[in-house]
Amino acid sequence: MPQDKPWKSALLRLAGAAALAGALTTWSLPAQADAGFNRFVSEFWPTARAAGISSQTYNAVFSGMQPDDDTLRLMSKQSEFVKPIWDYLDSAVSDDRVEKGRKLLREYEAVLRQIEARYGVNREVVLAIWGMETNYGGYMGRHNVVQALATLAYAAPRRKSFWQQELVTALGIVQAGHVRFQDMEGSWAGAMGHTQFMPSSWKAYAADYDGDGRRDIWTSIPDALASTAAYLNKHGWQTGKTWGYEVELPSGFDYRLADGEQTLTLGEWSRHGIRRTNGRDFPRPSDDAIIVLPAGASGPAFLMLRNFFVIKRYNNATAYALAVGHLADRIIGGGPLEGDWAREYVPLSRSETEELQALLNRQGFTVGDVDGQVGPATRRGIRAYQSARGLVPDGYASAVLLAHMKVDG
Repeated sequence: MPQDKPWKSALLRLAGAAALAGALTTWSLPAQADAGFNRFVSEFWPTARAAGISSQTYNAVFSGMQPDDDTLRLMSKQSEFVKPIWDYLDSAVSDDRVEKGRKLLREYEAVLRQIEARYGVNREVVLAIWGMETNYGGYMGRHNVVQALATLAYAAPRRKSFWQQELVTALGIVQAGHVRFQDMEGSWAGAMGHTQFMPSSWKAYAADYDGDGRRDIWTSIPDALASTAAYLNKHGWQTGKTWGYEVELPSGFDYRLADGEQTLTLGEWSRHGIRRTNGRDFPRPSDDAIIVLPAGASGPAFLMLRNFFVIKRYNNATAYALAVGHLADRIIGGGPLEGDWAREYVPLSRSETEELQALLNRQGFTVGDVDGQVGPATRRGIRAYQSARGLVPDGYASAVLLAHMKVDG
């Protein structure tokens, strides 16, 4: 990689630790150095020192470093369009990823069995997260994590304290010897290793599966998988239970019950006429569940259990958690989803969502601030509008709904 040379030279300078113990002003900076970034690094030193970072580590890591241009570019990029969930799932749960997952399930059977016994998390779910995050280690990011986090701590317009804390934690990981600085690769935003932990998550949840004293999520697949299981376990994974069920809703179903908050047992949902798509009974009718309609009333429906929301602690997106659960099921022999996606009901971009919110406010279905985010208030406003206009009140913000509202005035 282009960044390797200055990092390697920095590591060589570790051999002369005594020389590095001096002030940061001893650096030899390139002629094209970013003066603002260099000033940030100099001024951040007291914070790092207070957190226990040595001058040797600090100087060796930062000597010659410049901001990560790719992080700067992606940090300021606003994603205007939302990928439809059906396209997301087609990619995330591809046949290739399913087949590779099945192969790795066999290859790491002993490790995964021990991890499942230790943490109580279904082995196929751990494997599915590995597949989702890095395609089973195929792409873990090509950014040095410290450089990316330093760039964000320096230049990000928001959450500076968050990025600074992640930076200090990353420096501590390097200093403790869990990973070599040049091997600390991850995403442009600092997510690291096979299963993409932020430094703070690594500090809180990473596991040393093989007992070598290092929690190595970069080069030790067992450590990475155990760390993922430990994370899910600590966030409330219910051992022996699944993430959810694809279901069929009865004709005349009251969609006000599908508000994403109404919790009933599976037995109680059954009394509302809801059935599994494969015709089987729910194995534990006493389990609590919430109806989730990822694409509104015109797409597949699901009853989601607690474990679905634990997966969302890993990545707080319904599409992500559904993909993890579905990929896990496919890896152990399950088939494709049975419901069809009504692909004309495409989700809205941020600017389109702002337009929708403005129309709802103007027509008396108050949703609060026009911020382009579909939160609970916006979904309630959509349901109120849909009910008032004789539409299915599923609360789903789609291009079809926006077009209807424009005509409606």
